Amino acid sequence: MTLLVLGLIIFLGTHALTMARGTRAGLIERFGANGYKAIYSVLSLAGFVLLVWGFQRYRAGGYIELWTPPRWMPHLTLLLMFPAMIALSAYILPVGRLKVMLRHPMLVAIKIWALAHLLTNGDLGSMLLFGAFLAYAVVDRISMKRRGEAKPDLPAWGEHDTFSIGLGMVLYVAFIYVLHPLLIGVPVLPVG
Repeated sequence: MTLLVLGLIIFLGTHALTMARGTRAGLIERFGANGYKAIYSVLSLAGFVLLVWGFQRYRAGGYIELWTPPRWMPHLTLLLMFPAMIALSAYILPVGRLKVMLRHPMLVAIKIWALAHLLTNGDLGSMLLFGAFLAYAVVDRISMKRRGEAKPDLPAWGEHDTFSIGLGMVLYVAFIYVLHPLLIGVPVLPVG
């Protein structure tokens, strides 16, 4: 559990630097833009590796159950993951109406993903992992609002929006049938 917590602190702490504008500017001034990006990348990668490794070790040691989700909750999680994948796709692809409407599609995807997994998993490790990501995404979005970002004009529906939905569908199906069992080691759908 210690590695998971340490990984979350390093990974999310590094990402939280974008909210501390003065600290971030000071680090860029001290190390230069490329030096800052290099340090940011190394710390992010190290934090990610630690949190993945820590969560794997936690799971191997046995779950610490805090509550038992209702039997129907995985169905709600499956439903919520569809718009999360579309938001992720809108983030990946060039600007379109969906990307502008969502304002920060990666944060939208993280919030939906984290909430969906909090609803389905009632164990301590999952609460820490998904709860930390949800809290980070909420705080980051509030931080962006406080910085007074301008609301961009809403473009017409375009090919990037259609591709976002299409790519979201492909990612959704790929995660259900292949990627989640392969990368996470947990089948999404009942086996057998």
